[in-house]
Amino acid sequence: MGQFMGFLNIERKNQKERSPLERTDDWNEYKEAMTEKEIGEQAARCMDCGTPYCQIGMIVNRGTSGCPIHNLIPEWNDLVYRGLWKEAYERLSKTNNFPEFTSKACPAPCEGSCTAGLVSDPVSIKSIERAIIDRAFEEGWVVPRPPLRRTGKKVAVVGSGPAGLACADQLNKIGHEVAVFERSDRPGGLLMYGIPSMKIEKDVVDRRVHLLEEEGVVFKTGVNVGRDVTAAELKNDFDAVVLCTGSGKRRELPIEGRDLKGIAPAMNYLTVSNRHLLYGEPLPPDLNARGKRVIVIGGGDTGEDCVATAIRQGCRSVVQFGKHGRLPDRRTAGNPWPEHPNVFSVDYAYEEAEELFGRDPREYYVETERFTGNEAGHVTGLTTGSFKKNRDGREQKKWDADLVLIAIGFRGAEDRLFDDFEIQRDPSGRVILADEHNYQTSREGIFAAGDARRGATLIVWAIEEGRKAAAAVDLYLDDKQSLLKSLFK
Repeated sequence: MGQFMGFLNIERKNQKERSPLERTDDWNEYKEAMTEKEIGEQAARCMDCGTPYCQIGMIVNRGTSGCPIHNLIPEWNDLVYRGLWKEAYERLSKTNNFPEFTSKACPAPCEGSCTAGLVSDPVSIKSIERAIIDRAFEEGWVVPRPPLRRTGKKVAVVGSGPAGLACADQLNKIGHEVAVFERSDRPGGLLMYGIPSMKIEKDVVDRRVHLLEEEGVVFKTGVNVGRDVTAAELKNDFDAVVLCTGSGKRRELPIEGRDLKGIAPAMNYLTVSNRHLLYGEPLPPDLNARGKRVIVIGGGDTGEDCVATAIRQGCRSVVQFGKHGRLPDRRTAGNPWPEHPNVFSVDYAYEEAEELFGRDPREYYVETERFTGNEAGHVTGLTTGSFKKNRDGREQKKWDADLVLIAIGFRGAEDRLFDDFEIQRDPSGRVILADEHNYQTSREGIFAAGDARRGATLIVWAIEEGRKAAAAVDLYLDDKQSLLKSLFK
């Protein structure tokens, strides 16, 4: 498989990126594809390691190790190395419904558990995956494939994020009639409105949605389930319902001054920005970073996307607070392979901030204590303390701010919809399943998958959840059909 000793003799390369100063002038994707020759060389680094940890897909020490959708990575790497691109695409699409999404938005836990990483750099799996799916679309291999027959069963999927789309795709392939209900005006969930265009351009999402439509999936947008259509109506009109609504209940920061203008949840900010780019809708003054001193509270990926968005809007400065310390440059003894490597990296938004403002925008061990404002009720700054105390006790610091974005995570599924379905959730807001293996809730015929069930996590986990929920629904419908047949014998 691959080139003998290739993982040692060939240097790892990642996808090229446009220069920070160039890309911050637009909203286009910041990564560029490799050449066919470069991709072939990177695929040659994949070794026949016997047990491919890159595809194990499991939680190890609270982190994701390997690919949760169990992509057959060594197989399609070898096919690319041998120039068999169509076969590589067919192998990739056996496990992954949407490689064009994962190759752009997934943090690649597969690479963190790559066996080559023990003695060298891991294989550039994410770059190879992107090259395969890009080639497949260019060559016209990705075409609508509607099912040859229909089962007569109808399934409603609530939510059109990665979990909902994967679930709908799988159920439709089997032959069930699938309707996807989405409360926004466009399908895609966070893929459409939560992730900035420089990571996933929106025509990429539209392209996949249109393919699903051509295959028979029906999208009902602008429908707020629980208000526009009730749980009882869905239960009556469909043979099964799958709730893939995500984990949309955001964590709050209930401190002094939180009600000041100019303080907003990160997802509100990103959604408004995406809608502005898609439709030309004007940015509300309090959600426009132009000329402002911006502070992002929260050190995760959503916070990073806020940093990149604020830069493109023309902010005066930007700082990102994190409650943890700076990660080490290399794995520590407490973070061994094949765990996900918790190591320091300078991702796209931080490269841009360094180029524009001369420093990494991240601050560590920061706890926000209170906001301050002016007589007009608008935020002007905030006071922080340090999670890391010094000899003199807790260190405080004051910061000037005109726009503060709160990106401290989510607390599970939103209340109203699940109350309408009378479905129980645990203290963290996740849907409780009657059986963890069949994705069915305590209500017969009502299933749940994705972040609503698992909690906010990676796009690959959402796709895996959607696929497994679809399999569970199919078994449920098959059992019902068998029961009906037995009753009328």
